[in-house]
Amino acid sequence: METTEEADVMLDSEVGATVPQIPTNEVTDSVHSARSFFRLENDRLSPCDPEDALITVYNAPTIDDKAELQDRHNIDFHTLQSSLDPDELARLEFETDHAVIILKRPRSFCADDNFLLKLTSTGVFIYEDRLVIVMSDDAPIFEGRVPFHVQSIQDAVLRLLYQATLHFEGHLKAINMLSDSLERRISTSLDNKYLLNMFALEKSLVYIVNSISSNGALLEKMKTAAEKLGFDHEQSGVLEDLIIENQQCNRRAEIYTQVIGGLMDARASIVSHNLNQLIKKFTIWTVAIMLSNLVIGFFSMNVPLPLPQDVQWWPFWFISLLALASAGFVFWLWRVNKW
Repeated sequence: METTEEADVMLDSEVGATVPQIPTNEVTDSVHSARSFFRLENDRLSPCDPEDALITVYNAPTIDDKAELQDRHNIDFHTLQSSLDPDELARLEFETDHAVIILKRPRSFCADDNFLLKLTSTGVFIYEDRLVIVMSDDAPIFEGRVPFHVQSIQDAVLRLLYQATLHFEGHLKAINMLSDSLERRISTSLDNKYLLNMFALEKSLVYIVNSISSNGALLEKMKTAAEKLGFDHEQSGVLEDLIIENQQCNRRAEIYTQVIGGLMDARASIVSHNLNQLIKKFTIWTVAIMLSNLVIGFFSMNVPLPLPQDVQWWPFWFISLLALASAGFVFWLWRVNKW
């Protein structure tokens, strides 16, 4: 999404979508898992065969994959489950033969989420001669460009962290555009549909701020343990740049949260005001119609009228004009008094 018009189109296609969410355990235990293998080639990561792989990526690992990760890669069961848990906080741990990084990243947004931007965790297991990545979904990895060379496992880890920050920034831009589009619709809306969508965005921002802060704490720990993780001077400089980038992203998320949260009461008042205005218009129309009915009912009562009794049309038109004049009088009062 790059324009406000695109946000409106997205809003039209996604408002009101209510599809049951799949539990996390059903996703991770799916029989349709996927593995990706990469090697370093000419300062870039290229797909390769398993026997030549320096980096192995497990997408939505099955039960057999989990058993292999525990037996072959010596990954603790609790740590493995934490890397697949969307509610887990980012952290850094050191095991006997590897380091564990659990980072937070957004999930790709779709209409099924109904304006609730979800987050997930990714487990990064750093060994001396290889890198194992465990993801709960099949999101693309190592896509796009990064402002540094990828020449080692440590560079690949920094690339993952950099892409996670960029993904958060992209979600914040999407939230800002969707919020603007929803505000325009709320200004003329009479129901709570768009207001509920705004509440979903506000809830998403709360989770995003928490995840970005968690990643910030992870980056600070990595900076402290840079030598233990095998980072050289140049990689430590990239890590410091990532810390600054994450802080800026966190600040932007906090601003969006304050803006959207601070105006929620005002938006709810707008919807209530629009409904009150509609009720007022209907009430004035009802009074005008009732007054006309009163005139017609008075002259049509079964009593002698001070009008000619023979068959003539002018009494009918006189009563009709009098009824219209009474309705017009109500509308004239409405306009003069600016009700």
